[in-house]
Amino acid sequence: MEFEQLIDELAKRLSNGQLIRATASQPRLKSDGLAKVKLKPVEIKKELHIQFEYHYERVLKHENVKIEDIRSALQQLMEQFKQLQAEFVEENVHIQLSKKFKVSWKSEKTAERKADLSHNRKKNYLLDDSTPYPFLIRLGVQTTEGKVKKQKYDKFRQINRFIEFIDDALDHLPKDRHVRILDFGSGKSYLTFALYHYLHIEKGLDIRVTGLDLKKEVIEECNRIAQDLEYKQLEFLVGDINDYNEETAVDMVVTLHACDVATDMALARAVKWGAEVILSVPCCQHELFSQVAAPELDVMLQHGLIKERFSALATDSIRAELLTLVGYDAQLLEFIDLAHTPKNILIRAYRTNKTPASADFSRYESFRNMLHAKPFLERELKDYGFLS
Repeated sequence: MEFEQLIDELAKRLSNGQLIRATASQPRLKSDGLAKVKLKPVEIKKELHIQFEYHYERVLKHENVKIEDIRSALQQLMEQFKQLQAEFVEENVHIQLSKKFKVSWKSEKTAERKADLSHNRKKNYLLDDSTPYPFLIRLGVQTTEGKVKKQKYDKFRQINRFIEFIDDALDHLPKDRHVRILDFGSGKSYLTFALYHYLHIEKGLDIRVTGLDLKKEVIEECNRIAQDLEYKQLEFLVGDINDYNEETAVDMVVTLHACDVATDMALARAVKWGAEVILSVPCCQHELFSQVAAPELDVMLQHGLIKERFSALATDSIRAELLTLVGYDAQLLEFIDLAHTPKNILIRAYRTNKTPASADFSRYESFRNMLHAKPFLERELKDYGFLS
């Protein structure tokens, strides 16, 4: 089989709805950090798409490809990777490509299977969209019958996406003792209540959660709701991240949309307390915008809009790298789809206590110096003694 024939065959099978799942691996070039790509069929607005899930070292990205575009997407994919493992409705296939794109196709017949798109028509949420949850009813997301209000469905999806991250973090939280959790900048606290519900009520963990925010009226209302729901280990306090010094050890720190360097303050505190899990969705990253000065990037940075977006991405990359340098496994992940909010990057970090190599520091310093950046988080971590 020639390479072009391979692409034609794959495109035909995917277009006909035969794909169950597939994984492309063994990248030809490792310089871009892309390790593998997973494929699966999804249904969007009653039309078949193929979802490409790109796995980088610390980033996970998704792209939904229309069937009419699938051939070119497959060609680009197979030019990047040497191997594809695919499950079709009646066959498992192993494809290997040589350096010169010589194709090896090995197949094994299986019992007939059906590509299941049901979970794409109705999302398999951790919180079911037809089950009444007292906290969602009280927060106005659901009706008393458990139906998600039309104008609140984006919020419901956001809550479920957050719960997915909480569920992923379960293995990193202690099960044999009390778990301490802080939420900086909790605001109206949809996600704080969701966190408490999922970990305490559904998973049975012994937890105490504190939400911190500057808005007194909002905090008072959140406390009333927590009391009415009998969430006895959930409290809300009026306060600033920088002034909160009540803890010596914390298991999980959450910070959602804390503006500019308030995110860095929360991250630094989390490191100081030895938090096992950090979940942070940054907001309004202005610090680097006024600092960045890299002649090599002038083609980009001469445009204000591009400079703003680049500064935000560079800021979050620096944050993730600094967390790695102080013993965390840090990743930048998509929080919710860009169609719902541009503030869609989540920093997820698990404490590993792994000692970084000197090359890791050099790589970070080279990037920072190229931008002429003076990151607030770096200064904070040095003040706490985590960076020399």
